[in-house]
Amino acid sequence: MTFSQESFGIFERAISDYHKNDNIDAPIANPYQEKSIEFYLYLKNWIDTVQWHLEDIIRDPQIDPVKALEIKRRIDRSNQERTDLVELIDSYFLDKFKSVKTLPAATINTESPAWAVDRLSILALKIFHMRIEAERKDTQADQQKRCQDKLAVLLEQKKDLSTAIDMLLDDMAAGRKYMKVYKQMKMYNDPTLNPVLYGQNGSK
Repeated sequence: MTFSQESFGIFERAISDYHKNDNIDAPIANPYQEKSIEFYLYLKNWIDTVQWHLEDIIRDPQIDPVKALEIKRRIDRSNQERTDLVELIDSYFLDKFKSVKTLPAATINTESPAWAVDRLSILALKIFHMRIEAERKDTQADQQKRCQDKLAVLLEQKKDLSTAIDMLLDDMAAGRKYMKVYKQMKMYNDPTLNPVLYGQNGSK
């Protein structure tokens, strides 16, 4: 089994587990050994799945503004957790390939392995929810057809992205590709870099 196949299976399991309760506040019960790569992949997708549903909730036109602000701030925290996990997964790859001798003609990829895996996690969610829409019996035939066509595109994208991830990892293992990790440079969460935040702090 390739890494992309294993990852996608873990993502599907996390999505299925979440939808047993379908509750954004349901506690996570990660079935994998703590600090293993499987553990982090499951946790990554669980965060993505909860955020998917938070994004649905906040788009309710009748939502109370106070509740909307609460959800928005929760989404911000979720994005930070997501970024932290991606960097953690990249650390796994850095350690995995640290002893590989890079070939003289080796090149760097446009994105790190973990950010590609992040895209695969989101894609697993898109496929899950588009399949639900494609199989609905309470919609018109033309809408069902549109959803079926979109699902077919998503499945093709899954195939292409999975192939690209596995090729990247193969190239890194052979020294044909190398990776760099640029730690997050987010400014809006940093009280020393966000003018709104350090302005408030300075006025106290």
